[in-house]
Amino acid sequence: MSTARIPLFPLDLVLFPGQALPLHIFEPRYREMTRHCLDTQSPFGIILAGEGGMAGTGCSAIIVKVLKKYDDGRSDILTAGQHAFHLLCTHDEKAYLQADVEYLEEELTDSDAATSSRLEEMCDRCHKLLYDEPAPQFETEGGISLAYHVASELPVSTSVRQEILEIRSEGARQTKLLAHLEEWYPQLQRRERVRGKAAGNGHGRL
Repeated sequence: MSTARIPLFPLDLVLFPGQALPLHIFEPRYREMTRHCLDTQSPFGIILAGEGGMAGTGCSAIIVKVLKKYDDGRSDILTAGQHAFHLLCTHDEKAYLQADVEYLEEELTDSDAATSSRLEEMCDRCHKLLYDEPAPQFETEGGISLAYHVASELPVSTSVRQEILEIRSEGARQTKLLAHLEEWYPQLQRRERVRGKAAGNGHGRL
């Protein structure tokens, strides 16, 4: 595990390694941060932040492409998650926050084939129910986590996403996420049935 000092971008979301994330940059401090990362081709950290403060684990991101530049200095960028990290300490010498972080190792070889298969199946069932189409196929090349892929494709709650990010074992991640989806799927079914009734006769409540 290595340590580094990187710019920090606290947001109300959880980014996973390998996940694409478009961002609209409008605050002056983050415009400065974006320029720094582009000029130095260096990453920044995205970490969940809310009323209770910042989480202890986040994910580094690299700017893949500047999608659009606006006349007033705002920009749209496309980023990609790289590595999970543990937050060691923060620094506020610059306009934007910086942090010393420790990058965390991934254990991707301990997953169970039956659990993985069941997780892909539940992902597809939930995706069809939510979006009326199959889930995108998981690409096994490149050492990408199936759990990260599934949690990226479905509107999983922020708290569950953060739990998944903090788990270092792929086997444990898949087991945790599978249990969540198996509990969540019947709730989705009930919600869709109520919506169908409401659309059909004007009755029924969510």
